[in-house]
Amino acid sequence: MNQLHPLMVFFERIRDDGRISSTHIGIFAALLYYRQQKDFVNPIAAYSRQIMPLAKISALKTYCRCLKDLDAYGYLQYTPSKKKTRPSTIFFIE
Repeated sequence: MNQLHPLMVFFERIRDDGRISSTHIGIFAALLYYRQQKDFVNPIAAYSRQIMPLAKISALKTYCRCLKDLDAYGYLQYTPSKKKTRPSTIFFIE
């Protein structure tokens, strides 16, 4: 698997999407890095505390909003966990 392919596809898709900010890009890149560390499983199960430092985000509200945006815009599927002891599920659309 070409490790850069998902990131390249993402950048091609967001090229003309004015809704996407640098924060969205940072989170998506951090999720791809996390996914690589997990042998490219799809979906990944991750806690916000694992992804936020990678994306250089400190506000949980911003993290959640951006993931919900990425889900709503069709870049990934995000199923938030309602419990702090369970990770959220993030499915990469390929």
